[in-house]
Amino acid sequence: MREVDRDFAEQIRGLRLTTAEVTYYMPDHPALLQTFVWQTQDLAPKYPRLTRFLDFWKSEIDAVIHTVRIAHQGLIRPAEWRFADCQMRLN
Repeated sequence: MREVDRDFAEQIRGLRLTTAEVTYYMPDHPALLQTFVWQTQDLAPKYPRLTRFLDFWKSEIDAVIHTVRIAHQGLIRPAEWRFADCQMRLN
């Protein structure tokens, strides 16, 4: 019997690839915004892993969160393959 892929099993349980873009600033330079991108498998719409990560950030990191943008892949579906519409020549 074949073993089920771990990522597929997580998708069946409802976990989806979630990307969070955290925009933050350091207290000594509030006019300078920086970004941090973080990805994980998480359960929408409550995002428990992302919430734990942001709670950790607030308690352990000196940077102040300005905004958080979240994107996730909602459906289980086959992978898509698309070919680029260009040709390149190497030497």
